Amino acid sequence: MLRFLLFILVVVVGVLLVSRWLSRSQTAPAIGSAAPGFTLPSQQGDVVNLKDFHGSWVVLYFYPKDMTPGCTQEAHNFQMDQAEYAERHAVVLGVSVDSVDSHKKFCTKEGLNFKLLADTNGRVSKAYGSLTNLGFVKFAARHTFVIDPAGKISKAYTSVNPARHSQEVLAALDQLQQQPSGVN
Repeated sequence: MLRFLLFILVVVVGVLLVSRWLSRSQTAPAIGSAAPGFTLPSQQGDVVNLKDFHGSWVVLYFYPKDMTPGCTQEAHNFQMDQAEYAERHAVVLGVSVDSVDSHKKFCTKEGLNFKLLADTNGRVSKAYGSLTNLGFVKFAARHTFVIDPAGKISKAYTSVNPARHSQEVLAALDQLQQQPSGVN
């Protein structure tokens, strides 16, 4: 039994190390560059295009899996802070490689009313340097990009603590929105 537990521990640590290495080996869009465009379905059955939000701030956050502890905590915090995002003329969009149906169940179970986008083929996650591909398993790394009203990347987070991330992003929006126009 002890050998089996040790084997499981080694496998889990190996998967975590490989996934970190793989997610770091991709290139995230640079600050100041145009945000990669996308069109993805949401849990509500509509199609969402990044261009739909031109003129608004977008918080595009990638997360590994619906209904897991860290992802649930992060989503709850974004949900709890929706009024503060609205005050800052910002919209929160969550992205994972889970299906529309999975997102719908997650939103219903957890009371989420912002859009979760289904990137089932991983193309958008990859374009943002956020796809972890272990061959038989693909998932989005926990990354967040703040996109300005002109469609440019203003801030990127590639190391995220789900417990405090929403407040961290709100503080960054405050700072970014105080900068003179055209300076990011």
